[in-house]
Amino acid sequence: VVVAELPFVEEASRHLVEAGGKRFRPMLVLLSGMVGGADPTDRSLVDAGVVVELVQASTLYHDDVIDAADLRRGAPAAHVKWSNTVAILTGDFLLARASELSAALGVEVTQIMARTIADLCQGQIREVQGSATAALHHVAPVVADRDHYLRVIREKTASLIASSCRLGALLSGQSRDDIEVLTEFGWHLGMSFQLADDVLDVVSEGESGKPAGTDLREGVRTLPVLVALEQEGPDSKLAALLDDPTDEHVTVVLELLRSHPALDLARDAARLEAAQAKQVLERLSRDAAEAPALTGLGFLADHAASRVA
Repeated sequence: VVVAELPFVEEASRHLVEAGGKRFRPMLVLLSGMVGGADPTDRSLVDAGVVVELVQASTLYHDDVIDAADLRRGAPAAHVKWSNTVAILTGDFLLARASELSAALGVEVTQIMARTIADLCQGQIREVQGSATAALHHVAPVVADRDHYLRVIREKTASLIASSCRLGALLSGQSRDDIEVLTEFGWHLGMSFQLADDVLDVVSEGESGKPAGTDLREGVRTLPVLVALEQEGPDSKLAALLDDPTDEHVTVVLELLRSHPALDLARDAARLEAAQAKQVLERLSRDAAEAPALTGLGFLADHAASRVA
């Protein structure tokens, strides 16, 4: 799939694709298809898994440029190894390959992925609008409140996870009702994972794959920060530190947040989304509800909740 006429494009494309990763989204495609009785080796399901993984990989190439990240999956980020231009164009190349593969799977798959990619782009821009760096990007700033934050993570993260579930359900020939149920499961699961990532950005430097405080340094206000600001007020020490996110100030903010009640509220939000994901599965039709693959989906929801334990 990442074969290219130009050898260097193939090398750059394989840089992240072969660097590891959990393959979480392809797993959701296969498990959702298996709920409908499909064989996990079915070619259309495997190809759909490749589609969502290529889209995910493309966003990583682009995100690392936006975030000026040095590492990805334990390897130098593409823009560090080569340049911003190479990283951006490689991400674009992977999107093109994903689009080509989507087209072979049918019009509906192509439409789903086109809408998903649009969501990913809009979510990133929406995040920039609500960040402290909006002026640097010459975009009109917006108020970064809870509603704004939830919209951002729905578009940036949950959309591709929901679409992964939807593709598996669709390509395995499930009923429209079950397709919608599995899609809704994906939305809740995606929200839970991003909420957990934002907690980990405060408390951990390992699991999220980036140093703690990355979002703070970029002026992005996630749920723990928003809740803490609501409780502390606009004239608080926390607010002043967030307005000037130097490395020293970020270190102080992390210390404040790690002992703040806002962190527990954010943990609860991640757990709630995971619980809602499992509840949604109870609405599946009788045949689907008896599928062994449901155990796998339930495990993923439990894992999402356990990440913030």
